[in-house]
Order: sequence, then C-alpha cells, then structure tokens
Amino acid sequence: MAERSFVTEVQKLRLGAGEEFRGEGILAVTKALLESGVSYVAGYQGAPISHLMDVLADAQDILAEQGIRFENSASEATAAATLAASVNYPLRGAVTFKATVGTNVASDALANLASGGVTGGALIIVGEDYGEGSSIMQERSHAFAMKSQMWLLDPRPNLPSIVDAVKQGFELSEASHTPVMLQLRIRACHVHGHFTAADNRRPSFTLQEAMENPQRDVSRIVLPPASFVHEQEKVRERWPAAVRYIEEHQLNEFFGPEAEDVGIIVQGGCYNTLVRALERLGLADVYGNTQIPLYVMNVAYPVIDSEVLRFCQGKRAVLLVEEGQPNFVEQNLATILLRAGSDTLLHGKDLLPVAGEYTAAAVLAGARAFLERYGRGECMQPTVAPSASPSASASASASAVALMASGVDQDVAQPARPLADNVHARPPGFCTGCPERPIFSAMKLVERELGAHHVSADIGCHLFSILPPFHIGNTTMGYGLGGAGASALNVPAGKRAISMMGDGGFWHNGLTSGVANSVFNKSDNLTIVVDNNYTSATGGQDIPSSRAVNATRSTGHEIERAVRGVGVTWVKMVRHTYDVGAMRDALREALTSTEKGPKVLIAQSECMLNRQRREKPLVRKAIAEGKRSVREKFGVDADTCTGDHSCIRLSGCPSLSIKPNPDPLRTDPVATVLDSCVGCGVCGEVSHAAVLCPSFYKAQILSNPNRWDRLREVLRRGVIGWLQRAEARRRAVYAF
Repeated sequence: MAERSFVTEVQKLRLGAGEEFRGEGILAVTKALLESGVSYVAGYQGAPISHLMDVLADAQDILAEQGIRFENSASEATAAATLAASVNYPLRGAVTFKATVGTNVASDALANLASGGVTGGALIIVGEDYGEGSSIMQERSHAFAMKSQMWLLDPRPNLPSIVDAVKQGFELSEASHTPVMLQLRIRACHVHGHFTAADNRRPSFTLQEAMENPQRDVSRIVLPPASFVHEQEKVRERWPAAVRYIEEHQLNEFFGPEAEDVGIIVQGGCYNTLVRALERLGLADVYGNTQIPLYVMNVAYPVIDSEVLRFCQGKRAVLLVEEGQPNFVEQNLATILLRAGSDTLLHGKDLLPVAGEYTAAAVLAGARAFLERYGRGECMQPTVAPSASPSASASASASAVALMASGVDQDVAQPARPLADNVHARPPGFCTGCPERPIFSAMKLVERELGAHHVSADIGCHLFSILPPFHIGNTTMGYGLGGAGASALNVPAGKRAISMMGDGGFWHNGLTSGVANSVFNKSDNLTIVVDNNYTSATGGQDIPSSRAVNATRSTGHEIERAVRGVGVTWVKMVRHTYDVGAMRDALREALTSTEKGPKVLIAQSECMLNRQRREKPLVRKAIAEGKRSVREKFGVDADTCTGDHSCIRLSGCPSLSIKPNPDPLRTDPVATVLDSCVGCGVCGEVSHAAVLCPSFYKAQILSNPNRWDRLREVLRRGVIGWLQRAEARRRAVYAF
C-alpha cells in the first residue's frame, strides 16, 4: 500500500496532442516517457522520486496498452542493469532511483553501461536528494556523470522544461550512444504546472521483436581489448556527438540583454531561485524577464565551451550559481576561460556558500554582492541594510522575506536575527503508534541488565533510534548494510554485536551482504530484522514479504524461510512487537544463548502509518453512515502518576506529553496522552515491562452507540455512582 494513490490522476496520461496537461512534476515525467516511445521502465523507490514509482504502478494498464514493460526493481543495481536491453537493440528505456545513494548502489551496472554504450536511448532519472529537505549524506550526482562520461541534464524546474528534458534526453542518448542522467530536485518533482500534451507513442521497436530477433555485438561487451577502445570512443566520438546535439537543439538557454558587461551562469535546477532573487533586487519580474544576462545550463555536463565563451564575450565578470560541492562546473569554466585567453573574471564559491543548498536567501546575498562589486548596486531595490559578508547578507535577506510577508516597510533597516533563535530544531522521530518503537524500548530494558552493546544501524525508520530518547546505534553504512557494518566486530568477546535492518533493506541487500555473509563467516552475532510489511520509509510500497495481496506483484514470502534458506539455524520471530515484555525476553535470549553462530530475530508488526491510511477512511465512512465504531485510546490517571516520566524516556511517543499536576501539593507535571493516540498500547506495555507506575488505562471512544451500548453505559454509571456515594458516606462518618 503506497503512501499516496495516483489512480485518479493517471487518467491524465491519456491526454492527446493539443490538450492541456495540468498536474505534478512526477506525473509530467511519466507523460513525457509515454510521449517518447519508451519500451521499458524500471526503478527503486526513494525520495524524492518515490511517487514516480507509485505513478507507474498505478498506471500499469496504460503502460500495457502502449506495450511498455514496468518493473519495481529489487534494488537500484537491478534497475540500472535493466538498461542492458538498450545496448544491442533500438529500445528506449528509463530507470529511476534516489541519488546519490541509489547511484552508488547502481554504480557497477552504470559504469559498464557507460563503457559499452547504447543503441537505444537510455535515461536515468535520479532524484537529487540534496539540501535542507534531504535525508542522506550531502553529495552530488555530477561527479558520477563526469567519472563515467554520461551526460547530465538539469532542467529548469517547470513542467514544460522537465517534459522537454525527458524527450531530449532520449534523443541525446541515441545521438551520442551514451546513457543520459536527468536529475530532478525535490521541489522539481512536486512542482505543479501545465504544458501542452502530445500523443502517446508506442515503441517503434518492441521488446517482443528483440526477443524474437536476438542481436549481439562483441564490441559493446566490457572486456579487454574492447574496454580499452571504449575509453577512447567516449572522448573522440560520443562526446563530440553530444556537444553537436546540445548546440544544434539549443538545450541550454540564454535570457536577458546581450549588451551588459556582467552576467550570471546558472544550473537549470537553480533557475527559479535565481530569478526570484533578481526579482527581489528589482532586476527581473515574476515571468523571468531579466535585466541581467543569464546563461542557463540545462545540460550540467558536458559543459559546452563555445556557448560559455560566447556568453562571456565582452563581459567584465560573470557569476556562476553552482549548488553543492565540489565546484565541478566552476573548475571547468575556469579552464575554458584560461585556455581561450579571456579577460572575463569568474566568480562563484567566493561570493556564494561553498556548500549547502542554495536557498533564496543565499542566492540573493551572492547576487547582491556580485552586482554591487561591478557597479550595479544603484539599479537594485533596497531590501535590508547592507551587510559586510555574504553570510550576514543571507541572514538579513531571510529577515526581509519575513518582513515582506508581514507588510513591514522594507526600506527601514531591520536587525537580522538568526533562524535558530526563532525556530526549534525538529529531529526526525517515529510516528505515533510505530511498531518499531517498542523494539528499542525492549533494547533499553535489556541494556539495563546486560550493559550496552555495539549496535550497527541501517537505513530506514529504525535509524531514528540513534536519537533521543533511545540513543541506540553506533554507525550506519548503507541500505541493508547493517549486518555488514558490524562484520569486523564479530570476534569472541563477552558481548555479541547487534545489527539492525528493515524488511526493505533485507530484500534490497541485507540477505546476502548481512545474513548470508554472517553464515559464511560463522559470525556469532545477532541481526534484528524489523518486518513492518512494507518499505515504509519510502512511502509504504510492497515488498516480497508484504502481507497485502498485490495484483501485479508476488507477495507473502516469509523472511524466516529466506533466512533459514541461507543457513541460519537460530531464528526467532516476535509477531507482535507491541508486546514489550516478549521483545525484551527474545532479545535477552539471543544475547545470552550458549549456541554459537549467527542469530536472527524477526520483529513483525504492520507499519502503523500505513495501517492508519487504510483504516481511517473506512472509520470516517462508517461514522458518516451512522454505523457503530469503536476507537481505542490510552490515558494516564493523574492521581496515580508520580511525575517520574520514565514512560516518556522509554517510549518517546509523540502522543505522550506532560500537563500541570492537578494536586496543588505536588509540583512535578504529570504525564498525559494526547488525542492523537492510536491505541497501540506501547506506553502501557513499557510501564508494565519496566515495572513503572500503573497509571495507564485504556479507554474506548464509541461513535454511533447501539441500544445495548446505551443500556450498558446507564448501568455502568449507576453502579459507579452507587459506589462513589457509598465511599462518600464512609468518608463523612470518618470525618465526623
């Protein structure tokens, strides 16, 4: 069950020539693939392109009508290897995954693909997960494109440009016999807009034709001596062919007046941010009409020397807006200008941040500093008082944005306040009712008995355990690599190494690199596989072990069978992770067992977020129809709560909070359960397993009660009222 369904939206993919397509960037990419005559699409979900996989899954009937093969791949390497179909056949293929981690996983297949080259167009759509909204290490796909000599498209973040980049990407790939990467940042994936649609195209050469007429070209296979020839071919044939195509089809764009003596070069993906900054400075309008010449690099690699020199001709200086580090484009431009003997001065990371996302505030500060240096300050509109440094100017610009929204006069200098002074940090955490939280509560309880253990963490929701209140996890090395991350520590000692991985990571990589590797090396360790039915961290897509019935996928394959199949003999399964006591006992047994060899503990409960997505609409519908509905919720008896708050420290549930103590003689606040509670019961279970105060109770919220419910409530109130009155009489006697 995916995070979001596109069943309704995908009908827009049937639009024909001349009709207006309106929607999200992800949908536009899918429509562009259909209009390009693609033969097959594969990929692995991961932000920011998880929704692209969901769109493709929901559009399988439309893809089938066009004869398009779609696969939800087991990993990014699997997806990239799928492009092998384009090596010998004129088949257009596209794959998608999250960069840069996805590109790292796929690197072996991509490097071989780039070496041998392609016959049909091969497009790699990478979700450039970079900047303030990122969930991974901060790196760029640019380096991989340069290393393997693949062309990198970075289109302006609007639907017409994105759609054109997809179509031109296939053409460029075929013209240069080179795979092409198309990077889409988070905002580009989810931007909304419109473009004029074209007719969907069936592949000119089908997969069936390829199967029935197999072709083979030894020169395309990456083996010596052919592999030595490939390197020369990349530079002498494919690169010049790509440059010719880029120039002839004007994939890069020029905006603004040509006569100005300064200009700005910008990556396509940063175009909107730059225009917004120039608008704030009074040098552009909301439609992109700019007074400053712009060279927009919709092709980030290769850099086109002739276009760079043409743009720089007659200019005293240019500013390069290149997001991220290292400054690959800046180094390239510097070499081009130096070799040409150009007098144009190049600025980039000296005026803009060396690393990090180029937000509107950062670009505004850099553009202001550049234009003031070259005498354009008198043309700019004032926003805030001038700052001495780009970083200070960036903070001031951020304040100016807030002032603009509040209607404060921006001509009056306002003191800049750091964002951290006004906004509290919001570290990621488990959702309310998450079945993974009790696993770590149990681990903390076992830690009290056996001491701290080395815990090798893994990519996924369970990685949040490294943060408060659990503070569990020493390292994380990659998706499904939790087991491998502790492999060096599998030595005889008083304690066993603990490794974590989710069910998604298990099927992605962990079965072989973690579990099977431990079996092969006779490691005496513990691997905890968190099985919550989905690849939950990427949006809840199905995997082989999912319990849901999927019409287009084979599910229901038990992780336990797979683990035993590679040789693990000690396997335990806890089928209800909310039972903290059972989890604690299973962990203790695994860590103290005298049996040698790898041990696997499978902790299974469905992702609560996905469960709520499925059940809440049904509950709302039932209530609206007048049907009886019961919702469970936990609470805390304020008279019993001691104010110790161990329940919060061992749970961390967002629905657990504190409130003032109703007892005027007690100053410590008491715990309370907010209405967001989903009734998972972990807080109560933790209190019981940790032998804490018995202040938790479970209540039922009843909607549309029937006659029996009403009668039972009357009887309950009558009995309780009688007991309360009797207690009041006894107290009155004692008081007398």
